[in-house]
Amino acid sequence: MLDQKPESVKYITCIGAGPIGGGWAAYYLSRGYQVTSYLHDPSEIDQLEKLISNAWISLEEIGLEPGASLDNFSSTSDLSSSIERAEFIQESIPEVLELKQNLYSELGDLVDPLVVIASSTSGMSMTDISARCATPERTVVAHPFNPPYLLPLVEMIGGEQTTAQALEWARQFYLVAGKSPLVMKKEIPGFIATRLQEAIWREALHMVANDEATVEQIDQAVVNGPGPRWALMGPCEIFHVGGGEGGMGYCLDQFGPALKLPWTRLVAPELTAELREAMVDGCVEMTDGKDFTALSQKMNTGLVEIAKLKKQQSTEKKK
Repeated sequence: MLDQKPESVKYITCIGAGPIGGGWAAYYLSRGYQVTSYLHDPSEIDQLEKLISNAWISLEEIGLEPGASLDNFSSTSDLSSSIERAEFIQESIPEVLELKQNLYSELGDLVDPLVVIASSTSGMSMTDISARCATPERTVVAHPFNPPYLLPLVEMIGGEQTTAQALEWARQFYLVAGKSPLVMKKEIPGFIATRLQEAIWREALHMVANDEATVEQIDQAVVNGPGPRWALMGPCEIFHVGGGEGGMGYCLDQFGPALKLPWTRLVAPELTAELREAMVDGCVEMTDGKDFTALSQKMNTGLVEIAKLKKQQSTEKKK
């Protein structure tokens, strides 16, 4: 199974013409692939082409791969013809389970069983999506962050019948395609990044609903507070750095009790000795044992560059 090497893929089919499906199409085009988009409704073509054109502006600024061209794009409303040359399929149809199951039932019969089918679903399990697919062993979840043509993350996991080979093949493919694939331990609702993002969103909604902050204040707080740091380090590494020489252990011991204070609407986990150890060990492993000085220099160097960029953008905006 899956004899073709990920680096030899040339033809990709993108199913779906919304922001995610169109964003994927634009990204793959920028990497030099031949892309065919399947449109459920032929009238979607104008919107899709506009989305790709807008994305292309940013992609050109970042830098296109050799052979990248908008001339490599085609579209059709015939599902069978859309997958005729497909060596990889990126599905991005609406988040309606019945729609996805119906589509995968068709794809299971139409698509060469050696071709991996990846879903951009933002929260559904591949076990459910592929329930009526005749060849579920080659189906994987590959959830991007929007816009997929700019953000590198792809959260991945297979369903109960997905083979380890198919998941690894897809991971290698996304690496070749310039993405940052993250293979999760198991199928979980909402995956990782979306759950973290929505935890913040829930808090924001609570604050607005209780007249504690305005929408502008919430965005101002994130953009000028944790936001720039998150561009360089994840929340765990940031707290590890924030603990100084004591690292994550210091933060958990000092601020752990505050997790129980009623300033958040989210229920905090019980901070057991096992959880503390897992967090500390995870941070040490993630940072290769680097000390506080080295980690703070890493963060500060990046923050200075972000500050310079924001200042430059602000100056240009005033001109």
